[in-house]
Amino acid sequence: MWILFALGVILVVVFVERALYLHRGQIRSTAFLNGIKNILAKRRLVEALTVCEETPGPVAAVVKAALLHADDDPDAMRFHVQEAAVVELPALERRIGAVGAIAQVAPLLGLLGTVLGMVATFAAFQRDYATASVLAKGMWQALLCTAAGIMLAIPAHLAVHFLNGRVRAIVRDMEWSGNEIMKYLNTEYKTGGAAPK
Repeated sequence: MWILFALGVILVVVFVERALYLHRGQIRSTAFLNGIKNILAKRRLVEALTVCEETPGPVAAVVKAALLHADDDPDAMRFHVQEAAVVELPALERRIGAVGAIAQVAPLLGLLGTVLGMVATFAAFQRDYATASVLAKGMWQALLCTAAGIMLAIPAHLAVHFLNGRVRAIVRDMEWSGNEIMKYLNTEYKTGGAAPK
């Protein structure tokens, strides 16, 4: 039970930290990209890079990679954008595996506690001093471990699904933003479609 309690504390701490990190990393991609395009329409590349520097999250990092290579050919630009996305991905997925491990291990620990409790109960039987109350107490403690393990595993599984959903949403934003900014840089920006002001 103490091990399950410790795992529960770890689960809460890791989940809160990851949820806050992913929340800070998710921005309004459309509004952000429109702002960058407006700045680029005035041919202010350095200002656009500064906005990317000051904006948290992987979407800004991917857009910044495209802006840094705005003068490169499309293939080179795509390579640098993909490289920036690959660098950002591990930070998004960090510690989610630990939450998944807690979700898988908790029921097993509960089952182990139940088996150990049953062993102790039957050992009392063997020593011929087990009363009904002692047996009931042993069975109750044994089943409590299983219940605690399952009660920890259910929110842990939900936490994994929630965090993975947030990561997928951010990755989709990264892909969309990367494609949009590359399309803009390779067409309107390079061809001078937007006249400098």
